[in-house]
Amino acid sequence: MIKTDYQHSKIYVALPAMDEFLYLPQFIECIKAQTFRNFELIVCVNQPESWWFDQDHLTVCENNQKSIQLLQKQHNIKTIIIDKSSKRNGWDEKKSGVGWARKIIMDHIAAIANDNDIILSLDADTTFQSGYFQSIIDNFKAHQKDVAIAVPYYHSLTENENQNRHILRYEIYMRYYALNLWRINNPYNFSALGSAIAVPVWVYKRVGGLSPHRSGEDFYFLLKLKKFGQLGLWNREKVYPAARYSARVLFGTGPAMIKGATGDWSSYPIYDFKLFNEVANTYTSFIKLFNEDINFPMKDFLAELFKDANWFEPLRKNSASVDQFVKACSHKVDALRILQYLKFNQKEYSIRGEEILNKYISEFHNSEDWLVLSTTLTANWSFEHSPVSVLDELRNFLVKMEEKYQTNG
Repeated sequence: MIKTDYQHSKIYVALPAMDEFLYLPQFIECIKAQTFRNFELIVCVNQPESWWFDQDHLTVCENNQKSIQLLQKQHNIKTIIIDKSSKRNGWDEKKSGVGWARKIIMDHIAAIANDNDIILSLDADTTFQSGYFQSIIDNFKAHQKDVAIAVPYYHSLTENENQNRHILRYEIYMRYYALNLWRINNPYNFSALGSAIAVPVWVYKRVGGLSPHRSGEDFYFLLKLKKFGQLGLWNREKVYPAARYSARVLFGTGPAMIKGATGDWSSYPIYDFKLFNEVANTYTSFIKLFNEDINFPMKDFLAELFKDANWFEPLRKNSASVDQFVKACSHKVDALRILQYLKFNQKEYSIRGEEILNKYISEFHNSEDWLVLSTTLTANWSFEHSPVSVLDELRNFLVKMEEKYQTNG
């Protein structure tokens, strides 16, 4: 690997923007306030070309033109605008969306930046403190082995009770999921947000860049980075994404909130923590699997998923040691496969998410922090009916538990 001290690194902010005119002024103020000044903003304002001829989407096209005009007026911020929204510049339908926007931006940065410069992926509806850019530089300086940072996040609440209820439900799902992966010492214990990724240019080039998925490009990018090297999961400064209903992507925060507003959280369940134990037992079994065929919790599922009961045989043949084999298995049975396994098996559990959380917290976090929380989190609390303040307190409790893992892991 390339070793660099990041002493003279420049930050390139990678910002995809579609229908963001409302949020851009606040984002620009966050940029202007940064104490670290060696940065450049690269924005891809984008939407499909066909939207110019679609009355349902014409307002987005017009909004994007306002965004371009606003960005062009920011003379005190060095900015490059990649215009994929003006007439005759829009996306082809087959190559569109936030994944393509992030890729175009990051590829552009990789072509003009030095290897030790930093790509900082952000979203226009995300805010951050004045020391954020400096914290990223300091983090890479202090942790030379990290190939990227999955920056801690904290969704901002609004004045709308329902909006707050839905974002807290989604964030609690994310925190609980990550905490269980931390608990079982699984390597894929990161949370993926496109607004919370920092990666050196040399790493971006080495892993072959970002793959332009229509949605979830942040998840697949972090998965690629994790398989390449050590992923930093702590930073002294957080990012604060907006609690926002949005259908611009197929899944993630915005679609989750829209679906959740109808009462449908089936795509984001509170998985029974016993399923995570089965994932842990599967990973532990890889050591014995190197020398003998054995049973393990995910065996039948993986045989069906890979259409091969002996999917591990090629890994055996190509591994000179147990350690190599275990690593190869963990790369194959990765974060995506774990999620698929959880989704497939969750239907066997009819227990309410609230009850699962109560049992999880009492079993794994039965501490003074839990005693304080339990005064408000009664046995009959619910996502739908408990005060938002109770959900926020639960969110903050999970944040504290996650921070303990992040700072001690």
